Amino acid sequence: MNISEVMTRDVRVAAPTDSLQSAARLMDEYDFGLLPVGENDRLIGMLSDRDITIRAVAQGVSPLEGKVRDVMTSDVKYIHDDESVEEAARNMSDLQVRRLPVVDRDNRLVGIVSLGDLSLSEEDCASAALSSISQPVGTDAYL
Repeated sequence: MNISEVMTRDVRVAAPTDSLQSAARLMDEYDFGLLPVGENDRLIGMLSDRDITIRAVAQGVSPLEGKVRDVMTSDVKYIHDDESVEEAARNMSDLQVRRLPVVDRDNRLVGIVSLGDLSLSEEDCASAALSSISQPVGTDAYL
C-alpha cells in the first residue's frame, strides 16, 4: 500500500513570513501541532507548537513580531507519495517522528502522514514504529 492511499491531503501551510501568532491561530483553528512551511509551492520547513513555545516565547520573542522562519525547523525530512506504508513506518522509526510531510516526485507538498494514518492501513507497521518512537532519545523533531 502506498502513502498516497493513507495520507492526509488537506494540509494547511504557513508562510515563512507569517507571524508566530498567525501560525499559532492556524494550529488552534485546525487542531494541529505541526505545520509545514512553504514558499513558492515548495516545502522549506516545519513548525511545531513546541518551536513556538521553546524557540520563541521562552526566549522572549513576541508572537506578534516573531516570524515563522525564525523558529521553524529547516532540515525537513519527508517521504514521497508513491513510497510504501512500510517505508514510512521505517522512516518514522529511524527519525523518531510521528508525522512526515509527503511530497510528489516534483517535490511539491501533497499531504502529511501520521502514525494514526499508518494504523488505518492494512499493513501492520504502525505499532512497531510507535514502539521505537516512544523510546527516549533526546530529540523532539516533528513531535
